[in-house]
Amino acid sequence: MVDVSLVSSGHDVADARLHRLCAALVRAGLAVELRGLGDAADAPPGLVSVVAHPRGSLVRRALDAALLPWRARGRVLLLVDPDPVPSAALARLVRRRRLVVDVHEDYARLLADRSWARGLVGRVAQGVVAAATALARRADVTVVADGHVPPLEARDRRVVRNLPDGGYLPAPAPREERPRALHVGDLRRSRGLFAMVEAVAATDDWTLDLVGPVAAADRDELAGWEDRLGERLRLHGRMPPREAWALAAGAWCGLVLLEDTPAFRDAVPTKLYEFLGCGLAVAATPLPRTAALVEESGAGVLVGSAAELSAALQRWSADPPELDELRGAALRWAQANLYGPSAYDDLAGAIARLAGRGPA
Repeated sequence: MVDVSLVSSGHDVADARLHRLCAALVRAGLAVELRGLGDAADAPPGLVSVVAHPRGSLVRRALDAALLPWRARGRVLLLVDPDPVPSAALARLVRRRRLVVDVHEDYARLLADRSWARGLVGRVAQGVVAAATALARRADVTVVADGHVPPLEARDRRVVRNLPDGGYLPAPAPREERPRALHVGDLRRSRGLFAMVEAVAATDDWTLDLVGPVAAADRDELAGWEDRLGERLRLHGRMPPREAWALAAGAWCGLVLLEDTPAFRDAVPTKLYEFLGCGLAVAATPLPRTAALVEESGAGVLVGSAAELSAALQRWSADPPELDELRGAALRWAQANLYGPSAYDDLAGAIARLAGRGPA
């Protein structure tokens, strides 16, 4: 019998949060199956079953949302997307399953940053999010990634922040001779895609590694930058966390250039924690909570435009000791704040109890 089925209609099995959740569940001794998107070879290790298929249309996603909770074999259903929640809530009643909903983003705000979420499709999506949020309150366990993420009240509400699992981050390494910047995550304009490439293009010596899927609307414009920058711009596509973050070894800095959108304004990007955990200096846009963490750690600079980022990069390449001070501050902050008891392991313990595999 499978203890836990982690079900996703929208996440690739290479997603870092899925890897962190699965790693904690496996450490707790649970038999875990994963149903999601992408290539099964990119799934976390140690699972009893992985079922994955390529990302499809919105119609295919709707079918997955309706059917996956009924196909899942686990005693506990763990959902990481809003759209399967209504179907899973029904499956919970009919099949007597336990339900855990990981509402790790403010989906209502996130939709405001999605070009497809307009008109009728957008209104339907907002309705699904509202219904899922209401049902999530009644789940056996409701997980949020930050204190401000709804629902603000639930039967058993747990905050599990997107702190990195040290198991996939590389050991801090000396910077390479040639300056290199790194970004890991979805690649789209609102996440600073073109600010990053424009800033690097304005320098003489910097290179840029971009890891993650490129939004369809931005692919043609990015192709033009590829032609212009040549080998100085490297696109790696989506990668599992360990392979993606291996590129941090030797990099000089990490880039976190989210635009001021409703979805990002009150969030702390996971990659910011991950860059600090790798001992990289960071350049980030001055969104309130991001700015607070950069200033608290003393590990980077705040930049409001591609021109400001380019100036910072050129300053660092001209004066590497300044950069090294920031890298040292990143390591000191990470050692003091990122390691210790894990909220993921606490959550896994609660799920083990729901599955009848832990003390009551």
